Order: sequence, then structure tokens, then C-alpha cells
Amino acid sequence: MGVLSRQTVAYVTLFALLLPAASWAGDKKKTDPDEIGNRDVGKGINFYSIEKEIGLGKQMAQEVERQARIVDDPIIAEYVNRVGQNLVRNSDAKVPFTIKVLDDDTINAFALPGGFFFVNTGILINAENEAEMAGVMAHEIAHVAARHGTRQASRADLVNYGSIPLIFLGGWAGYGIRQAAGLAIPMGFLTFSRAFESEADFLGLQYMYKAGYDPTSFVDFFEKVQSQEKKKPGTMAKVFSTHPMTDDRIKNSQLEIQKYLKAKPEYVVSTSEFNDVKGRVLALHNRRKSDDSKDSGRPTLRRNPNGTIDANGDEKAAKPDQDERPTLKRRDN
Repeated sequence: MGVLSRQTVAYVTLFALLLPAASWAGDKKKTDPDEIGNRDVGKGINFYSIEKEIGLGKQMAQEVERQARIVDDPIIAEYVNRVGQNLVRNSDAKVPFTIKVLDDDTINAFALPGGFFFVNTGILINAENEAEMAGVMAHEIAHVAARHGTRQASRADLVNYGSIPLIFLGGWAGYGIRQAAGLAIPMGFLTFSRAFESEADFLGLQYMYKAGYDPTSFVDFFEKVQSQEKKKPGTMAKVFSTHPMTDDRIKNSQLEIQKYLKAKPEYVVSTSEFNDVKGRVLALHNRRKSDDSKDSGRPTLRRNPNGTIDANGDEKAAKPDQDERPTLKRRDN
């Protein structure tokens, strides 16, 4: 047998390093929600220390906040943060989380490396209850807990360093640019492999289960989103649709719930506070749409509520016996 060249050995070594890690299903600790916090779910090739990861995430979060519209309603912000921090306490995360709400009606949420987490108002608008919202948040918290962003970027570093043709590695995208909430975010930190997405699905299910929520709400929400996307393409944000909740992922999540998460006598599904906050978000959304319409530059006609406008465009007082201003009755869809 001939001697392999140094370059060939390097390629083989890198290829072995980049192969997906063994399935989490074979790790008893990873399948036991009682072990949450006592296991290292983020182990694997990673060129970033925790400190570097936090610093990187902070820089990216500052860029998000410079360009995005952050919800400044203290009631909305405090509620979403409180739900998220409760999930974080019931997760494997080893970093503190900063959670903020973006005024964006697309169905999306994304967590940057180091625990900088953004939730779109579209999540609250489309979720039917607190458990559905918690499921989306738990999935993103799982990405941070498992350090998927920097582990994925480290894989890209290896690919670039070894100059291995991407076709042999399943099409990893290196340092492409993608859009998250209208912002340029390095692809390696938000686009995850199927293995990472599957792991985040299951870890997220465990986290919401540990926090007291019904884990089936996670599946319910994504089934609904998937149905909406089929009926009206574009419902899901670009970031979310990169790894959609496919039929296989939905079925796998259902099986994992049955196999690993022992049924509890009761779960938290929703709260009156969720309904109140959702109402505030809808009011905020409607006000923004109204403001955007006013700022559209199109001419508008201002009418006197108690009068009419004559041929010259001047307002005339209403006649004493004139009926009150009519109102429009909106039809519920």
C-alpha cells in the first residue's frame, strides 16, 4: 500500500472531524430531563471560548439593535423576558441571557451566540397560548445551550482552512451572508445542520417540559405555521424557513415526547397574562400599521366628524338634524 500524501491525510482527518456527532439518543443523560444542568450538551469542536462567544454575540446584538425596531413597551418586554428567563433556568445554558422583543410581525425568533435572544412580536400574534410561545423560545435557547452557532462556525473554519470542496461535505455554506430580521448576520452563526436542528428540537422540548409547559404545544405551533406556509407562502421568516419544521421533524418530536418525557398530571398551557400581553402587541401592531399608512406619502382627505366638505374643499357645519358619523363594522375572518 502506498504512502498517503500529507494533503490527503489532512483532508481525511478534517473530514472525520466534520462528520456529525453521534446521535444524542444514545446518551442517557441527554434523554433525561432530570439531568438538565448536570450535562455538557455543548461539547464538540469549537474554536471559541465561552468568553469569546459572549463577546461575539454582544457585537452582533448591538448591530441588531442599531437597525431593528425594539419594542419599548415595558409590560410586553418584561413578560417575554420573564418567560424566557424561566426557560433558561430550566436549561443547560451556561451563559446569561439578554432577551428583547422586536417589533416585527413575521413569525420568527433567533438567539445569537452567548445568549443574546430576540423574539419577534409575530410569535405572540400567531401563538394561541403561552406554551406555544415558550416552545419557540425553548428551541432557540437550546441552540445557545448546545453552542450550535460557534460549533457550526468552527466547522466552517475547518472547511475554509483545509480548502475541501464543499460538495464533499454536504454543502456547508462557509461565511455566506443571510438575512435575520432584515439584518446581515454571518450565516455560520444562524444556519444549522439538520443534526443541530434536531438536537435543538429535543432539547427545547425538554426545557419547556422541565419549566412546566405541555411539550406538545411546540409541535402544535409548528404544525400550524407549516399549514399557514402552505396556504400562504412567505408566512415564515427567511431565517425560520431555512430549516422548516418538516413532517419528519414533527413526527420525531412527537415520538420523543412519548418515549422520553413522562406525562405529568398537569401542565401550564396559558395564562391570562399572555392574553393581556398579546392584546397589547396587537394594539401596537395596529398602531404601527396606521402610522406607516400615514407616512406613506399618499394624499389624504381630512374630514370634519360633524360636518361635510363643500365643492371648494371647505368644511361646512353639520345640520342640526344630521345623523351622527357612521361607523364601519368589521367582519371577523
